[in-house]
Amino acid sequence: MTSTAHAPTDTAGASSPVGATVAVIGAGPIGLAAAAHLLERALEPVVFERGDRAGASVASWGHVRLFSRWSELIDPAARRLLAGRGWVEPDPNRCPTGAEWAQEYLQPLAEALGDRIRYETTVTGVARQGRDRVVDSGREDQPFTVHVRHEDGRTGRVTADAVVDASGTWTSPNPLGSDGYPADGEHEAAVAAHVSYRVPDVSTADDVARFGGRRTAVVGSGHSALTALVALATLAEKAPGTTAVWVLRRGAVGSAYGGGDADQLPARGALGLRARDAVATGHIEVVTGFRTQALEHVAGGALALVSEDGRRVDGLDEVVGLTGFRPDHSIMSELRLRLDDRLEAPRGLAPLIDPNVHSCGTVYPHGAGELAHDEQGVYVVGMKAYGRAPTFLALTGYEQVRSVAAALAGDHEAASRVELALPETGVCGGAGLFDEPAAATAGADGEEAVGGCCAPAVPQLVQIGAPSGSGGACGPTGC
Repeated sequence: MTSTAHAPTDTAGASSPVGATVAVIGAGPIGLAAAAHLLERALEPVVFERGDRAGASVASWGHVRLFSRWSELIDPAARRLLAGRGWVEPDPNRCPTGAEWAQEYLQPLAEALGDRIRYETTVTGVARQGRDRVVDSGREDQPFTVHVRHEDGRTGRVTADAVVDASGTWTSPNPLGSDGYPADGEHEAAVAAHVSYRVPDVSTADDVARFGGRRTAVVGSGHSALTALVALATLAEKAPGTTAVWVLRRGAVGSAYGGGDADQLPARGALGLRARDAVATGHIEVVTGFRTQALEHVAGGALALVSEDGRRVDGLDEVVGLTGFRPDHSIMSELRLRLDDRLEAPRGLAPLIDPNVHSCGTVYPHGAGELAHDEQGVYVVGMKAYGRAPTFLALTGYEQVRSVAAALAGDHEAASRVELALPETGVCGGAGLFDEPAAATAGADGEEAVGGCCAPAVPQLVQIGAPSGSGGACGPTGC
């Protein structure tokens, strides 16, 4: 799909003077790209990252291989910044793991940005100086105050002329309950110790001990779930007694396996085929139409999933919930955000990304206009901008921050111009075959995505299947 220029849906958003300070929340792929674009616009970014390094969330799913090639994972402004420092760009046709993405790109980019990044600094709130969300008088004339908490417990505040929130959704996984709330018992100590919300890394001794020779339920239908199932099936070949139960809300597996040999992203198709084969060989049991209501800790230490209709999945040792992510807008509670009631995405963007209508291949590239809020000078970007929608693409995030930086610099013509072309199929990124680099590289026809034209997969920023955590980024199921 080749995109053409279009007028933004809203021109709200005050421009900032040269040298203005812009607070960027999150040092993940999109946050760092935002900083690079702001620098090119003679604006001064201050990046707040609650982790101890750039791309901390990406690193947490570092064992997962992306569907996207390196050529789709590097922001243009970041590339220009790195080129001046002697950085050697990775093979553009290879699909990296999350760890490689963090080590070979995000860390060098963070080093280029230097002390503009403040690590181990958590943003706890953003407001207009001296104004809560109720006060109108003089509001637009006041700078923003960014409230922070340091690792040692100290608190403070930083003044900024604009704010770009790229904090991602990685730290806010959806609960197992089918109504959007935690299932009964999900957070009880005896149960919670056996529930995780990440793709197992069966190359590590800890996860081999945790999942090997045991029965695990994987809840979810996206690419992160498929990756987890393939990992457990692989472990079953080495650790007898390892079994998995694939629990889906949908009434049938249907398209969850993807396009197989016909998939225009071969790596994605290969993942679905591996999962299908694992089901056929008996390593994976499939339970459909199961809407989780409760997790029970039963006699002998086993767990049980209980559905709304009373069905049970008994005899479980572990549960892996991979049902997507959601944004946490609480740090902006004193600002006037314009959010869609359903998706929790900016209201101008929501119709373009509604998962009931769109996949990553049909989401129109967008920028500052669609991301604008009633509070001028504030933008939520990256996976967090997509709210609860799972179809985020890394390149889409890079286009977002290019446009936002232009808008903040007062170049509204550039802000409204679309500088991104996407293939018809959408180029999904996500949880790939992390144990088969060749297979992953083969599927490089497109772009990456957090769930792309697929289900909640790893956005190129990975759902950052990540989607990037604390400070942005994405994770193997979204960015």
